[in-house]
Amino acid sequence: MQWNLLAGFLPVLMFLVALKLIDSYKLIHRETLATSLCAGAAAALIAWLVQSQLVARGAVDPTVLRHYLAPLLEEVLKAVFVAWLIRTDRVGFMVDAAIAGFAVGAGFALVENLYYAQALSDSSIGLWLVRGLGTAVMHGSTTAVFAILSKDLGERHEYSGPLLLLPGLAVAVTVHAAFNHLTLNPMLTTAALLVTMPLLLLAVFDRSEKATRDWLGSGLDSEVDMLEQILDGEVAGTPVGRYLETLKAHFPGMIVADMLSLLRIHLELSLRSKGLLIARAAGIEVPLGPDVKANLEELRYLERSIGPTGQLALLPLRRTSSRDLWQIMLLAREANRT
Repeated sequence: MQWNLLAGFLPVLMFLVALKLIDSYKLIHRETLATSLCAGAAAALIAWLVQSQLVARGAVDPTVLRHYLAPLLEEVLKAVFVAWLIRTDRVGFMVDAAIAGFAVGAGFALVENLYYAQALSDSSIGLWLVRGLGTAVMHGSTTAVFAILSKDLGERHEYSGPLLLLPGLAVAVTVHAAFNHLTLNPMLTTAALLVTMPLLLLAVFDRSEKATRDWLGSGLDSEVDMLEQILDGEVAGTPVGRYLETLKAHFPGMIVADMLSLLRIHLELSLRSKGLLIARAAGIEVPLGPDVKANLEELRYLERSIGPTGQLALLPLRRTSSRDLWQIMLLAREANRT
């Protein structure tokens, strides 16, 4: 029985480890993976409680539950944590979202397989290979697909509202429901899943890494130029300087000076974050140093100093896309770990 359980657990965990290893930029920290696994496990427990109550009370036919309601309920529960990660800019690229999503699905599958190990008397290796290579990978893959589509749509529209989560959720529920319907030949279904899902995730990895390289390249030059102008005191004759000059008609001089300081620190942190990613892609771990934490604290102080209105006035100069906000959060998390 123990070896059969291993067949149900190991494939999905090995798949998750493989996804983590082929991520060049290593942006998903092990703490996030652990939290994602726990979130998936919690989703599985909630799903089991709801479904067992529905069956016990005769509120729904078991076949209807398996084919239609269970896929919807389970995918919604798994999606909650991933949606929170995306909404709060805790994942910067599609590949990060995919790994976190797969981890949530893996946590769900592990708890589900533990339940079936207790409930089923069948301990054949064939059953547990199907559960490990099929059902478990399906749970990870559908949540990864939801994460990929939701993150991609959010980047395209610079919006992370609930409407952009619906397409990914619809695809995840459809794939899950189709998997539950195809029970006549579970081995064939498992084989098809193992062929299609890895190819999809590899394509996402390739696209995400290209997007990362493009983002790094496009942002570095402009940010370096602007930071050099500020540090050399040559910003006055630039478009940035002229724009700040116009703000003096609406804000006290000290506030405008704080705006310039905030812009400088934001650029320094942005460049430090991009440097960290480039180093990681080369296999080098660069220590952040205490100056990063000090800059982050000063950034928060200056944001409070200039206030919400001042921050709005700085929007034309300060890059505030979801990815730009994420890179500051990345540095904050890394600084807190040192």
